[in-house]
Amino acid sequence: MQALSISGLKKTYKNNTSALQGIDLTVNEGDFFALLGPNGAGKSTAIGIISCLVNKTGGSVKIFEHDIDTENDKTKTFVGLVPQEFNFSVFERVLDIVINQAGYYGIPRDIALERAEYYLTRLDLWHKRSEPSRALSGGMKRKLMIARALIHRPKLLILDEPTAGVDVETRRQMWDFMTELNEGGTTIILTTHYLEEAEKLCKNVAIINKGKIIENTSIKKLLAKFEKEVFIFFVSGMAGSIKPLSSYNIEKLDDMSLKVELSKGQNISEIVDHLRHEGIIVETMKNRSNKLEELFINLVNRQ
Repeated sequence: MQALSISGLKKTYKNNTSALQGIDLTVNEGDFFALLGPNGAGKSTAIGIISCLVNKTGGSVKIFEHDIDTENDKTKTFVGLVPQEFNFSVFERVLDIVINQAGYYGIPRDIALERAEYYLTRLDLWHKRSEPSRALSGGMKRKLMIARALIHRPKLLILDEPTAGVDVETRRQMWDFMTELNEGGTTIILTTHYLEEAEKLCKNVAIINKGKIIENTSIKKLLAKFEKEVFIFFVSGMAGSIKPLSSYNIEKLDDMSLKVELSKGQNISEIVDHLRHEGIIVETMKNRSNKLEELFINLVNRQ
């Protein structure tokens, strides 16, 4: 089943700005889907329409085969939204923010309390339940919005830059939680400017720019289009210059590291063997660049 089906979706604002120019997009049930694009590309407009917060100009949107125009109340129950901006009262208690959200969906208070305890505990916020939200750190506020979005057990969770501004440890915790949700059957759509998140978490991706979808494929296939990878080799036994290897670009950074550019079809083991023949042992290596980020920039610039 398709969790989301968008056909010919258009949005033109009153100032004649065309935010969406007839996009088509499908997200299958159970997918972890990345929606990427630069600022102003149309991501937030699309999310607003899917969440029934923004009126579309044309086209159709179906959520689990229910049309947002004819079954608006039904589709709202399927969707949980974690927006970019904090949009709760800073004076309201953490627990009340989650419980009151449950009330909008007609969830009985005893069930809401049970669910709130579960999600706040999973997100390491239960000990903060009686505190006003203004007392939370930025990362805790992000997690609070996730708990609030999940209180009605949505089948489709939309995360609009959920880890913006949080520390590395909190980001990793949130990645683990998102992965667990997805593996449990929740379909997730993620927008992010931390493009390593998409590479780490998502199965499929669409890239939007200037209101048009310019790429729609799997993460794996997208990365296969990447023309070059840059590796840093950390080595031992290196002294002096490096003997060239035909068609390979190897640059000495210092006595303990090398930069290696690997084009499509080239074999990294051939470089390792070449260095070993020169008496240089590759101890470890790492990918220097985020492949998805570089490819994203290339696609947008090419358009």
